[in-house]
Amino acid sequence: MAEIMPLSELGKHVGEEMGVSSWITLDQARCTGDHQWIHVDTERAARESPFGGTIAHGFLTLALIAPTTFEVVVSRVAPKSVVNYGLEKVRFHAPVRSGKRVRNRIRLAALEDRGNGRYLITTDNTIEIEGEIRPALQASALAIFMA
Repeated sequence: MAEIMPLSELGKHVGEEMGVSSWITLDQARCTGDHQWIHVDTERAARESPFGGTIAHGFLTLALIAPTTFEVVVSRVAPKSVVNYGLEKVRFHAPVRSGKRVRNRIRLAALEDRGNGRYLITTDNTIEIEGEIRPALQASALAIFMA
């Protein structure tokens, strides 16, 4: 599925893995934004955290679904517009330690023709942590793609 296809043909790929995004490093600069000490205080986190250091906020990791979906899926069908529709079955399985790299493994779970060139797309997303068995999170994401 490397070439750009018409959005109307994407449904032929339901159930298939669409691909894996590039690696993204979640360094200390990206781990901040939530002022809880486990995200921003490197010294305290090294001393007191069960993770041995600072970790990325779970919702930051969840937010990576959007740009990685653009990289893996949207670029292959080139819709005119994409609008987030919602999330289902979000589960945070493992923390992402500062400095770790993550990527999104995306499977096309469903496609529903909504008429007028609009399609409701559901993807199953697994944010993997480099070198670790457990993923950071798994979530189903829904978006409206417009042809």
